[in-house]
Amino acid sequence: MNFIKRAFLNIKEKKGRSILLLLVMSAILLFVLSGIIIQNAAKSAIATAKESSNATVTLTANREQAFKKTRKSKSKPTTLSLPSVSIATAKKIAKSSYVKSYNVTNSTTVNAKSFTAITTSSSNQGPSMGGNSKSQSSSSSQGDITLSGVSSTSTILSSSSAKLVSGRGLTVSDADTNNVVIEKELAKDNSLKVGSTIKVKDTNDKVRTLKVVGIYKASNTASTGGMGQSDPGNTIYTSAQYVNKVKGTTGKAESVTFTMNNPAKASTFIKQAKKLISTSKFSLTTDDSTYQSLLTPLNNVKSFANKIVWLVSIAGTIILALIVILMIRERRYEIGVLLSMGEKRWKVISQFFTEMFVVLIFSTIIAVIGGGFVGNYMSKELVSQSTSSTTSTMTVSSGQGQSQGGAPTQGGMPGGGGATQQGQSVGSQQSSLSNLEVSVNMMSIFELFGFGLIIILIAILAGTVNVLRLEPKKILIL
Repeated sequence: MNFIKRAFLNIKEKKGRSILLLLVMSAILLFVLSGIIIQNAAKSAIATAKESSNATVTLTANREQAFKKTRKSKSKPTTLSLPSVSIATAKKIAKSSYVKSYNVTNSTTVNAKSFTAITTSSSNQGPSMGGNSKSQSSSSSQGDITLSGVSSTSTILSSSSAKLVSGRGLTVSDADTNNVVIEKELAKDNSLKVGSTIKVKDTNDKVRTLKVVGIYKASNTASTGGMGQSDPGNTIYTSAQYVNKVKGTTGKAESVTFTMNNPAKASTFIKQAKKLISTSKFSLTTDDSTYQSLLTPLNNVKSFANKIVWLVSIAGTIILALIVILMIRERRYEIGVLLSMGEKRWKVISQFFTEMFVVLIFSTIIAVIGGGFVGNYMSKELVSQSTSSTTSTMTVSSGQGQSQGGAPTQGGMPGGGGATQQGQSVGSQQSSLSNLEVSVNMMSIFELFGFGLIIILIAILAGTVNVLRLEPKKILIL
């Protein structure tokens, strides 16, 4: 009688023991599978976060070096001279495989000519002047309108700071045009709409005509700025090239923002970019706060799921080994008889392995059926804990940022400072974690079955080593 046939007969004969092994093995595999699918879901979410977090590297003038140079100068100039970024150099840097897109930023101030700029005042400056009055002379010398030149408004007008509400945004095809996107309140106060033309006066008193192709809405939390721009609604977006035309410069920009296709490669990209620029004049700064805020809780979930897999696997191996040891002690006489009849020791071990393998197949089926439900429940608990922990930490940071006041964001768009960015990070984090897709796929099943095979193999070897090393006579006497 071959060992496979003996194994099936033994399973059929010892129904109680087979059911016990089935229940124990199913419980072990159920938790192992839950850990595997949560781990895989976290890996997938991390990969998605890399693509959607829009981590950026900004190339701009090195202010620190400029200040040092100013202090060393004997003439001690009262104004800080900052070098402009070459757009041609920026294009060379943007050819890197790590760059998904880039945006050139340039700005200047002008005065409203055919329309009225919005003027606001805070309570400690006296009564508000209203929303539709002319700027004062101090403001006028600076320019009451900010022309913010960009390569594209797709990123700027799709955040919580500003959203496009009418018309279209600017693209690279608008580089050599006078097309602009204005703020909703500015348009409303001056009865402007998409297709309208407006006139502004530059610092040389030259009147320039602009065509409105889109209207955006600034965030309600945007803080008012000082100096020339009295209200966030006074920011008008146009192409960086048109701003250069107004300023009388060519091929220059104040800064260039590169969006990474993989935030984890930002440091590698910076090393590449530094070879093309003068590090004494320019600096490269990374902003991957959204990616990091997503990465921390996801890594926590992934790490915990990994611990579940290994802890359950180790504990399951020990439990099964103990059960196999007890099972073999009961079947010592059977083993002794088989060995006395000339049966090979590896065939006896193979019989035990076949019995456990049959149990493993049915246990895997049960684990796959219940793994999705258990995995979803466990993932929700893990997500809830991770979200609560990281959100509370970020809320404290946000509160500290608010106490320091708002600051204008890149491109001349005033925002709520650190609070707005923290809010975006929290929202992105909660969205990513709530969309953690926990599902059982074929790869998870194969991985589970592999763990199961290793577990039963170790358990059988641990349970049979003490018995099978003895001679048949000693086994029967004991």
